[in-house]
Amino acid sequence: MPTQDRLENLINIGPKIADRIRAVGISSADEFLKSDPYDVFEKMDRKERSNLCRCVLACLVGAKYGQKWHEITKLTAKEYEKRRPEHRWRNNC
Repeated sequence: MPTQDRLENLINIGPKIADRIRAVGISSADEFLKSDPYDVFEKMDRKERSNLCRCVLACLVGAKYGQKWHEITKLTAKEYEKRRPEHRWRNNC
């Protein structure tokens, strides 16, 4: 894979989050950018059998749209709650 197509080249995506994204079958930045970050979050949450925090969601959405995660955490959490009203956050980060 070309270096510029690495997940870690996206804003908010460090080695640990990149590994979690790879664990759900997305191996490149291009592939991630073609995905819905809310769907990626849901796959990660199911795979890890945990209730991921809203900061992880904000990292993914921010990576897709070029925004810093800490500036969009509340907004992305509200959007996810609309999509998945039964979801309960583990914590508020």
